[in-house]
Amino acid sequence: MRITSVALIMLALSVSAVAQKPMTLTIAGYPDGGQIPVKFSQAAPGVPAGEGTSPAIQWANTPAGTQSFVLHMHDMDVTRNKTSDDQVHWVVWNLPASLTGLPEGVPKGSQLADGSYQISATGPMYRGPGAPANGPLHHYVIELYALDSKLDVKPSSDAFATRADVIKAIQGHILGKAVYTGLFKRPE
Repeated sequence: MRITSVALIMLALSVSAVAQKPMTLTIAGYPDGGQIPVKFSQAAPGVPAGEGTSPAIQWANTPAGTQSFVLHMHDMDVTRNKTSDDQVHWVVWNLPASLTGLPEGVPKGSQLADGSYQISATGPMYRGPGAPANGPLHHYVIELYALDSKLDVKPSSDAFATRADVIKAIQGHILGKAVYTGLFKRPE
């Protein structure tokens, strides 16, 4: 009986040691829930309208079995066309499972060097925050999903339709999720 108890305790300890920590997301440029620096916005000096420089993003504790990632950045304070749609700022999908982050300043283009795709409301690029100076701070949410597959979704010229296709395609394939929020409004 004592051997059985010891075996059960050892099994319980090994199971708890293997338990997966939750996936985390960090951005070195600003704290979670903090103000997004102008550097990463549409208001940065020399930035073409509707663009910006993407921040460096890191993640950890990728769930076992992850085959790809989807990154989704959106402005939660905008409503579009009297619907629940908000403003899409960046969707990147089919990020390789081997990645643990993205560098600052991801280049423009529908398909990135690693084979992933990107889109925003202004084209195949990161769209920085752009909330007006005369209004309240806007909440920009970055969600990272770990998936058990790659997505069979190609970008189209309609970012909102593409985002809808990506969100629909991830259903039933999400192994983990991490969320990060930043606040922004243009300087006066």
